[in-house]
Amino acid sequence: MKLISRLWLLVFLIPFQLAAQKKTAADEKMSAYLFVYFTGNNKSEEAIHFAISNDGFTYRPLNNDQPVLSSANISSSGGVRDPHILRGADGKTFYMVATDMESAKGWDSNRAMVLLKSSDLIHWSSKVVNIQKRFKGNDSLKRVWAPQTIYDAKAKKYMVYWSMKHGNQPDIIYYAYANADFSDLETEPKQLFFSPTNGSCIDGDIIYHDGKYNLFFKTEGEGNGIKKAVSSELTRGYVQEDRYLQQTKEAVEGAGVFKLNNNSGYILMYDVYMKGRYQFTRSTDLKNFKVVDEAVNMNFHPRHGTVLPITSAEAARLVSEWYSPQAIFESATASVIKTNNIVGDSAKNTVFFPLKYGANLKAVNPQFISFPGIEISPSGPVDFSRGAVNIKIKLAGKTAQTFKASVEINNNPVLPGYFADPEIIYSHKTSKYYLYPTSDGFTGWSGTNFKTFSSADLVNWKDEGIILDLNRDVSWGKRNAWAPTIAEKKIGTEFKYFYYYTAAQKIGVAVSDHPNGPFKDSGRALIDKKPKGIKNGQEIDPDVFTDPKTGKSYLYWGNGYMACAQLNDDMVSIDSSTVKIITPTKSFREGTEVFFRNGKYYFLWSEDDTRSENYRVSYGYSDSPTGPITIHENNLILAKVPEEGIYGTGHNSVIQIPGKDEWYMVYHRFTLPKGINMGRAAGYNREVCIDKMEFNSDGTIKKVIPTKKGINPVN
Repeated sequence: MKLISRLWLLVFLIPFQLAAQKKTAADEKMSAYLFVYFTGNNKSEEAIHFAISNDGFTYRPLNNDQPVLSSANISSSGGVRDPHILRGADGKTFYMVATDMESAKGWDSNRAMVLLKSSDLIHWSSKVVNIQKRFKGNDSLKRVWAPQTIYDAKAKKYMVYWSMKHGNQPDIIYYAYANADFSDLETEPKQLFFSPTNGSCIDGDIIYHDGKYNLFFKTEGEGNGIKKAVSSELTRGYVQEDRYLQQTKEAVEGAGVFKLNNNSGYILMYDVYMKGRYQFTRSTDLKNFKVVDEAVNMNFHPRHGTVLPITSAEAARLVSEWYSPQAIFESATASVIKTNNIVGDSAKNTVFFPLKYGANLKAVNPQFISFPGIEISPSGPVDFSRGAVNIKIKLAGKTAQTFKASVEINNNPVLPGYFADPEIIYSHKTSKYYLYPTSDGFTGWSGTNFKTFSSADLVNWKDEGIILDLNRDVSWGKRNAWAPTIAEKKIGTEFKYFYYYTAAQKIGVAVSDHPNGPFKDSGRALIDKKPKGIKNGQEIDPDVFTDPKTGKSYLYWGNGYMACAQLNDDMVSIDSSTVKIITPTKSFREGTEVFFRNGKYYFLWSEDDTRSENYRVSYGYSDSPTGPITIHENNLILAKVPEEGIYGTGHNSVIQIPGKDEWYMVYHRFTLPKGINMGRAAGYNREVCIDKMEFNSDGTIKKVIPTKKGINPVN
């Protein structure tokens, strides 16, 4: 009888136990993503950062993009790079490994890696493993790079694999097994994979798919890019596939693969490290990859990292620990908000949303990105027409905070995103204005293409797309697309457009029949050497000016010096006999701009360094387009306005409204509000602005006041 009762009880309980098991599995469903990365080569940037995503494409940094772990506390060198994160076989333990390295000490300076372990993604134990000291026979070891971890189900151990270089030998990928508490390597390093061409192979990343281990890695020496080797066994037998998988001609490293939570395939991502950005590609078979950059959205610049799918509970825990109301406000995605320029003050509990021209103040929906553990009220459209509105933010485990939110139409910056060195013209062919900027936001000014934007009123600008791509269109200069200028010329009954630009610190010219291109390069550099007598500086920053008195056109250029020369009638060559140095002052840096008004030739230029908050514009004037230049006593006309958070104002152009004595200055500034805190990176994260320029009765230029509001549309 007792046996029957027990059997009955067992039968009764089994469905409930299965239901509980199913509920637990559902609770553990992966619904978000954690991106682990470092940010750069400076010591302060060689640290572990976290970012979070709902969909695997749109990421926002945790901890205000500051390190979540102290490199000084976990490393022997003071810096860590190339972090890789893995969920353990038990589903609840996390393993992270990183290169123990401060790059300032040299690329062949490190011998160690860092092993880290956590049960909650917040608190981490760590140990340094110095391969040279830990294992004999490594006296010639030069470097230990980019470790990663995978669980070996057969060995029931965690396998760490990384690249090492000994002496003059190429980098080879090795592996060893970690001990039970992940605090050391318990086996001697063994070779896992080497390049069949005897070149270096680094940055390995293994993912198991369809019964095969796919080892993605970067080749160096013989070629340079992402390749793959495949094996049916984890620790041996990898056969390299001889084709590059990256979908770009730019230099790449740090390949990482992760599976999308919705079972729609995989993402292969890699660090386009010379550009300060990532490229994402998508695949269903790990053989064919399609670029999906248009779906990727990041407001930070990650370097060599990895992505881990996580649960909503884990995401909420990370948000509670490292997210902030400020980050929520900055996550606004509404098209009417200038999202790069949102200003939050956590001390005063205020936030300001700059709006684009024409925005409806009665129904502004910020469209914040919300993650698990975040509550926002109100959550939809907000009426700002009567003034500031309270927004309530509640993070899991924390007290709710109320912020006073305000909005205003801000027409500066005039272009979305990062652009600099703006040139502007009015096209008589189309009766529109056109802006020609440097494409900015690339680490070290490393952009390689130019865009143009059109407008009928100087406020509403249309992106006309790329008009010249160095890699595609230019044979003599493939890097550093900077500081263009343009001339419109009517030749016979047709208009021609002559586009002068910087590439690889040389100046070229391209021609088109239309102000928005496409432009065809002349096939050679127009200016490729220093003028006679000049020993320093760069051949950059062209400006073109056509003298309304004579119809002759002149080209100006130079960094550290101002040179000018008369252009020949073909507009694609100069009269070398007319080259002249007309540097106006010792403080002249770059960015010459020349225009004519009421019988005077005005010369404007930038001083200091574009990375400096004190970058500024001064001017002089002359009776001739080739100087000499007279310097007015109060010739500084554009400078920072700290009380408005405006810094780094410079490299300008000038536009006159046709038929009117109405003038505007177009210039760039540091991105606002973050630029002033970005250090040297502010110099390549700049924005284009327009403000009114006025003259005194004697022809001198009044100081131009840089503003956030900008100008009203012009007729």
